[in-house]
Amino acid sequence: MLLDNHGRKINYLRLAVTDRCNLRCFYCMPEEGLNWLSRKELMTYEEMLQVCSLLVKMGVEKIRITGGEPFVRKDIMKFLTSLSGLQGLNELTITTNGVLTAPYVKELKNIGVKSVNLSLDTLDANRFFSITGRDEFQKVMSTLGELLKHEIEVKINAVVMEGKNNQDIIPLVELTKDLPVSVRFIEEMPFNGDGHLYTGLKWDYVRILEEIKDRYPDTKKTVDPLFSTSYNYQVPGHKGSIGIIAAYSRTFCGTCNRIRITPEGVLKTCLYDNGILNIKDRLRDGATEETVKAVLLDAFNNKAKNGWEAERLRTKNQGAHESMATIGG
Repeated sequence: MLLDNHGRKINYLRLAVTDRCNLRCFYCMPEEGLNWLSRKELMTYEEMLQVCSLLVKMGVEKIRITGGEPFVRKDIMKFLTSLSGLQGLNELTITTNGVLTAPYVKELKNIGVKSVNLSLDTLDANRFFSITGRDEFQKVMSTLGELLKHEIEVKINAVVMEGKNNQDIIPLVELTKDLPVSVRFIEEMPFNGDGHLYTGLKWDYVRILEEIKDRYPDTKKTVDPLFSTSYNYQVPGHKGSIGIIAAYSRTFCGTCNRIRITPEGVLKTCLYDNGILNIKDRLRDGATEETVKAVLLDAFNNKAKNGWEAERLRTKNQGAHESMATIGG
């Protein structure tokens, strides 16, 4: 069992396989995109598999593949198939925007992927275009249909933003009436790639819940699973459920079981830190498995107590303004 210096279990890795994305969600990156990493700067699939294998041996039981958008990276299914075969890995999940995902859903089911997080901030095609900068709404809805058809658990992630999609809170909740999906509303964070557009949190987890209860006053609190980042609820009679993630308020840090690895191999023990060490560089310098294990353990033994501490410890004058695409969410 892996424990950090605060006695918290570490058993969950979020691995970003690319920084590239085929959408331009304004809360994640500038319209013109980012300075994408070169192939040499990215971890290779072989390096990722090597690190994942080591971490699973050390106690990681769940791996979530993120990006950028995972399905823009070539040969992603070959990598996912290899990853799914790791002895000791109990759960392989994916976060995707759904634009390119539909054709792969059957394969995902076949390799044992039981849960997919689908980013979908609105059910209105026009607002989708306004938020993402791309006219891809129908492809995302097609992916949702395929996931449900193949009985893969679906969690819909919606970032709530003042004046952009707060009017979509209730329509998204209504989606849970007839569909067995979990709709998770996420507080907006400052990771937009430049830091200039973020003007502070307008919709925190309290306000989001008030909005839902104003329309559905019988909304019931349900039991939050171990290590849950969301406060969970259900409207009586609805097939699906609701989650609210206090991503900016950071109320769930006390049970944090997660670490992250960016596309270029940087270990982040907290979403809000600015990177602890570059694992890819260690591997390419010829470090042995024991050496890599030792530096990982040292990092875990110096993990920030919470997201506020991690942000305070960032390099001077380097605020939390990276793009979410570069850090894997």
